[in-house]
Amino acid sequence: MTQYGFFFDSEACIGCKTCQMACKNKNNLPVGNLFRRVYEWEHGTWEVGEGDTLPAPSDLFAYFIAMACSHCENPACVAVCPSGAMQKDPDTGIVWTDHDVCIGCRSCEKACPYHAPSFLEEEGYMGKCDFCKDQLERGEDPYCVRTCALCALRYGDIDELRAEYGEGDVEAVPLPANTTNPSLVLIPHPKTEIMDVTMGEDPSLEYEL
Repeated sequence: MTQYGFFFDSEACIGCKTCQMACKNKNNLPVGNLFRRVYEWEHGTWEVGEGDTLPAPSDLFAYFIAMACSHCENPACVAVCPSGAMQKDPDTGIVWTDHDVCIGCRSCEKACPYHAPSFLEEEGYMGKCDFCKDQLERGEDPYCVRTCALCALRYGDIDELRAEYGEGDVEAVPLPANTTNPSLVLIPHPKTEIMDVTMGEDPSLEYEL
């Protein structure tokens, strides 16, 4: 069995959110729904020094993490789904949603530690990243990967990604405790170790996308 997974290099990401918008456009998502979300963390201040008239940065930096469904080895969403709508493909490891049987109970949304499932109110069912499996079947890349200008986001068999890039360090970035074994190699930004935050809704989003 192949287990598809994502590779993300936080140091390479500039926070352009092209991956986020490409995913939104591909899936024709309404306002308020995102299957891939770019989180932003900032640190430092602007200070006016003695004799200065304009503020200057003091230990100022920002970094970004692009997150979607991690297509976990032990997906919490599949475990709690009462209708069997959340499924893990036995050949690719992709976790996807069967909209025909989804009852929109939002149990998966509450169970997922990565906030991946999103309730599509007009349709009445849950949606999430399905790895653009229709693209993969045509031999094409997922939209988020193909639009990343800095190659911060890549994909492939998770064992091959780990062999090429290492295990990454999911525990060093503001992610939940690893209880589902996410198919993710995440290279943290060098400044990550001084941050102390919890993954959740993105405070940097000042407007609904």
